[in-house]
Amino acid sequence: MNPILDNHCHLDSEEGMGIAAVEDFSKSGGTHMLVVNQHSWKSGKNPTDMSDFEERFYQTIEMVEQATEILQGRAWSVLGIHPALISRLVEDGQTAKEAGEFMCEGLDMAAKMIDKGDAIALKSGRPHYEVSQEIWETSNEVLRHAISLAAKMGIAVQLHTEETEDLFEVSGWASEMGLPWQKIVKHFAGGVCEGVTPSVISKKEELERAIQSGKPFMMETDYLDDPRRPGAVLGMKTVPKRTKLLRERGYEELMEVAHVDTPKMVYGIKTRD
Repeated sequence: MNPILDNHCHLDSEEGMGIAAVEDFSKSGGTHMLVVNQHSWKSGKNPTDMSDFEERFYQTIEMVEQATEILQGRAWSVLGIHPALISRLVEDGQTAKEAGEFMCEGLDMAAKMIDKGDAIALKSGRPHYEVSQEIWETSNEVLRHAISLAAKMGIAVQLHTEETEDLFEVSGWASEMGLPWQKIVKHFAGGVCEGVTPSVISKKEELERAIQSGKPFMMETDYLDDPRRPGAVLGMKTVPKRTKLLRERGYEELMEVAHVDTPKMVYGIKTRD
């Protein structure tokens, strides 16, 4: 078995394809996946207490258990709070400080679940769109809180951030807190992102840039499993197909790094026995 890991995808057992998407991935040669919880607002309704976060987290954990039964390898959960939530809460009347504190409580809950073994990494970040200075500063405080939790636990953090090829600022925070920069993962990265480990969105042109960089990276689809946006962002078959093509082109060693060595370095997981 040649391991093929999708480092960031979403599954929705209620409204999306759910386990059928995992079957598509597996039939295409995919063996392992990291499943990130869906955002915490649903049908336009924002979360109001910790039970709303808890529901999303447990949905993800249950989907991962089902996915593991199908895959040749296995699935793992990544739990946390989407950084866009702060804007939604402020629009609902909360102050940025109140919204940030609420999000930090949600991250604390995710960290406790990770500590119990229900997941392997945190999800956090900061808005990828223009926001007020107050929201930006508060978002960075939330992000630093996530990093501090990860540092105490020795785990990785997947980041949803602005489009950038330089996150030295964030990896610097991690280093100050005792978390190796390699455990800061830029989700939806282009082919290059300095200062962190890029999880490259698996478009041909971005993978080419990642290969040319000569630096470790992982691959992802950011599959949304949203029936209103079928196939968004990339379909679940994409990472297996791209990996097979790159192996055929002679990049066997690089694909071993992407699907075996880098995940082990970042998360401490084994995709090859």
